[in-house]
Amino acid sequence: MDDTATERSVGARGSFVSAVTRRDTYTPQTLLEVAVEVFNERGYDGTSMEHLSRAAGISKSSIYHHVRGKEELLRRSVSHALDGLFAVLEEPAAREGRAVERLEHVVRRTAEVLMERLPYVTLLLRVRGNTATERWALERRREFDQRVAALLKQAAADGDLRAEVDARLATRLLFGMINSIVEWYRPQRGDSAAAEEVADAVVTMAFAGLRRHGRP
Repeated sequence: MDDTATERSVGARGSFVSAVTRRDTYTPQTLLEVAVEVFNERGYDGTSMEHLSRAAGISKSSIYHHVRGKEELLRRSVSHALDGLFAVLEEPAAREGRAVERLEHVVRRTAEVLMERLPYVTLLLRVRGNTATERWALERRREFDQRVAALLKQAAADGDLRAEVDARLATRLLFGMINSIVEWYRPQRGDSAAAEEVADAVVTMAFAGLRRHGRP
């Protein structure tokens, strides 16, 4: 073998070793990010472990080193979205003060969490209840919506919202508007001002219609 061929051979082996090293250092978080992307692109039911393996650039056995299977990846993904949403309800501004102010805070922060965790919330909104994990996620989503609906009802009882607006309907319309963000919002790297602008617009549009006339 001549020197040029030897260099090519060593170079090829070096690239292979480098690739293996990168694969060996794959983390549960980077695997999760790939899984969410593939689930959103193909749908959970349409995704196989082979699809995940190819997208991640690692073997299926390497994936099983981190998780038991694709449903565990789904649960971790939707849990990340749900944890962010439920954390909003525990923030001081969501627990203290008049109900209408707390509600406004929850609406703003829900929109912000959706944009911060866009791929994960997108996946959460697409689950259909075909697996145990999906049914669990749907139940948690209903719990979140119910807690917001209760807050809206309290704000109406306080006289801060229009009495003629049904609380359940208002909740559905409110979250219909917020959830629609996943269909068109495409964040630019480092463009935090855009996310803030969207959250401001959601709050302005929602509460211009919800608040009782004569109330701030």
